[in-house]
Amino acid sequence: MLPASGFSDWVGPSQFMDIDVNSPRKIIERGEPTKPDAKNFRTHVKATLVLGLPLVGAQLAQMGIGVTDTIMIGWLGARELASIVLGTQLFFFVYIFGAGIAIAIVPIAANALGSGDDRAVRRSMRMGLWATMIYCFFALAIMWQSKPIYIFLGQEIENILLAEDYLMIAMWGIFPSLLSMILRSFLTALELARIVLIATLGGVILNIILNYALIFGNFGAPRLEIEGAAWASLGTHTLIVIILVVYILIKQSTRKYEIFTRLWKPDWEAFRDVVKMGLPIGIGVLAEVGLFHAASIMMGWLGTVPLAAHGVALQIAAVTFMIPLGLSNAATVRVGNAHGRQDNRAIAQASYAALLIAIIATLSAAIIIVAMPEFFAGLFLDMKNSDALDVLLYAVPLLMVAAAFQLVDGIQVMMIGALRGIKDIATPTKMAIFSYWIVGAPMAYLLAFPLGLEGVGVWIGLALGLATASALLMWRFWHRERLGLLSP
Repeated sequence: MLPASGFSDWVGPSQFMDIDVNSPRKIIERGEPTKPDAKNFRTHVKATLVLGLPLVGAQLAQMGIGVTDTIMIGWLGARELASIVLGTQLFFFVYIFGAGIAIAIVPIAANALGSGDDRAVRRSMRMGLWATMIYCFFALAIMWQSKPIYIFLGQEIENILLAEDYLMIAMWGIFPSLLSMILRSFLTALELARIVLIATLGGVILNIILNYALIFGNFGAPRLEIEGAAWASLGTHTLIVIILVVYILIKQSTRKYEIFTRLWKPDWEAFRDVVKMGLPIGIGVLAEVGLFHAASIMMGWLGTVPLAAHGVALQIAAVTFMIPLGLSNAATVRVGNAHGRQDNRAIAQASYAALLIAIIATLSAAIIIVAMPEFFAGLFLDMKNSDALDVLLYAVPLLMVAAAFQLVDGIQVMMIGALRGIKDIATPTKMAIFSYWIVGAPMAYLLAFPLGLEGVGVWIGLALGLATASALLMWRFWHRERLGLLSP
């Protein structure tokens, strides 16, 4: 809902900038706009790749867990595939809001490390763990009510019941998954991305084994089908968090922060700081994830085959998105360190270096998707099933739209990562809400139903929302750089 003051107050420059653009005094106080430096820029590109590639690998491995679930459940049939789309989307919906706390740890810790304040790192981590665990109980309550939620949203009852079977087991994974997320943020801020990659790869391997055993009844295990995928996910998240905890406890460079020492003792000032930054981050991320969840609901209105095809296309698009997302995390760390040092030039060059890499990666991904859409969609289907061909034919046009929005999706996540590094949270959150819910969701509904484009219309609406966010966030960063307002 728009504020009572009207549309112009919501989207105008004063609302999106929170700065006085006519005040030259602020430019003098905050530092002059940056100037390009080719040699330093190449250094930033290299440093971003060194930190970012393991994070990209970790993101792809993390995504591999969901992809494995979707592929193996897809072999059972369209009904099961549609149901797991509903189940995993609700889990991810509540998970990603809680992840806002974990995401906030990256810029807070990176800024503290840049200014040499190790104590602030320890305080933020401890209270981040507190806030995350408290949130998990609220997340459980939401997932417990999945059946009435999806009945209210007009989904088919057969899909709802299977999704509920999945969630009643998988929902307990919210504790280890969010705990591992906050530990990953801590390790990312310390630029220890390799262990994050190793732990996540270990989780993927375990998930494949458990899925194969429990979904289909192999290796002497019971055939649990969709419930087997839930047990596999729970076991996988638990393994990842155990690996990360053990590493932090035995590694000298992490043990010195003593993040688990006196964990029972509250630090309300640090708790407020983490929640103050984490809540708007969570809201911003939830605005984007909520748009994709709304798209799943709309696809469910179209039927089981469209929803299953949507799940296939969504997984493929999500895999390619992990590349700019990992680079975005690297940008947050590098920008955050520069922000702690109050170095405007390093902030700008680290941001644009990451943006350049993301543009190259997303354009490459778009070309690959366009070249082989049937191949990628076919990975999620057993073509022996009677409805597999219908799902495949419906998924291919959706993948064409997904290829088209790769670039803008990469730009928006890169800019949000850079803005988080300078602790610019509130205004980008407003931009996200506007882009996804004032532009994206209404356009998806309008194109899909009144204009009759159905599933393709839903996905064009997604693309329009992402394009709007990309333009606004890019403008936000560029305008702050032009005015010299990147560092405190």
